[in-house]
Amino acid sequence: MSANPVTVEHEGKTAVVRFDRQGSMNAFNQDMILELTAVARRFQDDTRTQAVVLAGAPTAFSAGIDLKDPKTWQEIDDDVELRQRFYRGVRLCQAWEDMPQITVAAMEGLAVGAGCAIALACDWRVLGRSAYLYVPEVKIGLNLQWGALPRLITLVGPARAKRITILCERMGANQALDWGLVDEIADDGKTIEKALEMARGAAAMPAATVRLMKESINATAHALHKVSAHADADQSALTRLFKDGIAAREAFTRNRNDRSERADD
Repeated sequence: MSANPVTVEHEGKTAVVRFDRQGSMNAFNQDMILELTAVARRFQDDTRTQAVVLAGAPTAFSAGIDLKDPKTWQEIDDDVELRQRFYRGVRLCQAWEDMPQITVAAMEGLAVGAGCAIALACDWRVLGRSAYLYVPEVKIGLNLQWGALPRLITLVGPARAKRITILCERMGANQALDWGLVDEIADDGKTIEKALEMARGAAAMPAATVRLMKESINATAHALHKVSAHADADQSALTRLFKDGIAAREAFTRNRNDRSERADD
């Protein structure tokens, strides 16, 4: 596993932020969540960079939250500190949405759960031709959080948002493009190139006007987002206690372990 899974490369007015744990299907552990949040906040005061590409691992944008990360389950006695940990993902996505630069997510392989959430916080999304999006939270008895639900509804509307979150269907590239979840499809292995093309196009425009337009569009489109999502991490703490949800997660873990054992035979 890489000691520093988050890197930033600058080239003129554009930058590429890569997060790659080199294992675990690039799932988010707590350290990577905190580092990606810090990176996004540093861009707030960057007046030179005008567009940023966010890329995951070469074969997997992200498989979601890393359920094996011990820091996710570490017992915390203080209620305020515990709530602070629950809201790390919310703050991560909000930090990326609030960046003044145009942001483009380049997604290879798969974007699952939290991987979808951070991509939705970007301005544009590029998906690999054979990649897919998947939001399985309800299937394992959890709500969709990280502020993702209102962003999803804004992009696809309420009926499709219900289908995506409640039926937990995997969504291929063509359907994701048709439904407006992604803006471009690229050949596998070429999503960064397409994302950089879009980023450079934005960076070539008058910078102050682009920033003003982004802020104005977000202020209008996202005006009610915090009303519906301000407590989604608190809801997550609640749904974790639902008995049928606990049973669903136990069954999911057993099935995953069984598949892993069969693969090792």
